Amino acid sequence: MNSNEFNQTTSITEMEGYRPRVVEWLKKRFPETQFTFTNAGIASTCSHTGAFRLERDVLNHGPVDLLLVEFAVNDDQDAHHSADDCLRGMEGIIRHVRRYNSRSDIVMIDFVNPEMLATAQSGNTPLSVAQHERVARHYDISSIDLPAELADRIAAGSITWETFGGTHPGPLGNQMAADLVAEVLSAGWSVAAASAESVGAHLEPAEPLIATCFDHGKFVPAESIHPGDGWQHGIPEWKSIDGSQRERFAGEAIFHCTQPESTLSFQFSGQAVGAYVLAGPDSGQLDVQIDDGSWNTVELYHAYSGGLHYPRTVMFATGLSAGNHEVKVRLAKTHHEKSKGTAARILNFTVSE
Repeated sequence: MNSNEFNQTTSITEMEGYRPRVVEWLKKRFPETQFTFTNAGIASTCSHTGAFRLERDVLNHGPVDLLLVEFAVNDDQDAHHSADDCLRGMEGIIRHVRRYNSRSDIVMIDFVNPEMLATAQSGNTPLSVAQHERVARHYDISSIDLPAELADRIAAGSITWETFGGTHPGPLGNQMAADLVAEVLSAGWSVAAASAESVGAHLEPAEPLIATCFDHGKFVPAESIHPGDGWQHGIPEWKSIDGSQRERFAGEAIFHCTQPESTLSFQFSGQAVGAYVLAGPDSGQLDVQIDDGSWNTVELYHAYSGGLHYPRTVMFATGLSAGNHEVKVRLAKTHHEKSKGTAARILNFTVSE
């Protein structure tokens, strides 16, 4: 059995939080089973990034019998996604996994920040949670609405936000999340055991909730990119560049440029295209042209870019006509008012067929 945990927040999945607790519980529950656990968490990224890196970071590791997925917090507080964008990423992930292995079981976990908790306490559902829960219902996926659960437990006096540990849960909060995952899995197994029918493939709805979901998301191979003068593909001289960065990116070869008007190009087949970038203190803007159309400006700088080379996905276009397209990317002369430069550092270009 292969079990893959897939999440975006360092303190929720990359750290020793709820994830290792679920791992240990599974090992104790099934002592004779040989598990393969894959932690595919990358801090700060939203469901869009998840949809595009799913193939590389999760599906290429095995058949994925069980996927734990969470992007509610970062779709809310980092990406500030619209309702449709929350669907594009999460539904893209779910459809892609099920197309890869129709027997994959999935548990969706919606974690929580102070604003999301306040929304739940007022009797409403945070936007990202509401949209992700729509996906869960559409595909008959088990889900855990932590904002609502935590709001109920706080109202009952059994826990506080402080003892839960905050947005990045402490030991009590992580154990609560792990226990809820265990409850969901145990309930599902009990139903399956009581059923007279053998467990088979999950039935996928014929139509997606949103036609432009990134269910064929992937990275464009580096060799398919054609950089012009001013662009380089390699490891930047990070020691001479202001701003901190996460160690996982330090040795990655990326497309980078600081010279305005420099252009690169590539071709792809699909309906969406964008870039997975590191947006630091000197991040600039990109002018993008698709199929000889008008040039549109894409902002790379993020609210968290002031002191960090922040990983994020920016979209150039969605809802394109099916078929082949050509993209030209030009480093703009302009930049965000808070940025200190015109740099572009692109980990991968992203497309969805």
